[in-house]
Amino acid sequence: QVQLVESGGGLVQPGGSLRLSCVASGSIFGIRVMGWYRQAPGKQRERVATSTSTDNTNYADSVKGRFTISRDNAKDTMSLQMNSLKPEDTAVYYCNIETLFGGYWGKGTLVTVTS
Repeated sequence: QVQLVESGGGLVQPGGSLRLSCVASGSIFGIRVMGWYRQAPGKQRERVATSTSTDNTNYADSVKGRFTISRDNAKDTMSLQMNSLKPEDTAVYYCNIETLFGGYWGKGTLVTVTS
């Protein structure tokens, strides 16, 4: 059974940095896209960054130039480096893997940006 586990969330001041990690357990075949999403209180879940199997990356406009997604295909892990954090980045961050056969979600890790 595939499980995704996020880590690295926490409390940080505006302008600070955090690095989120996502580790997948179990065998995953046919990965198409790996990505990070977030959901702020009272808002819908939104896409933050994605990385395809052909190494194409895509970022939400709100995080371009500040966040960087990376992946290790051999280990089925991915990370999200978040710099210059803003209070509006506060949310629960989820990792997601989409395969040819379905998708998987982690349970999320909370990022709080506040002074």
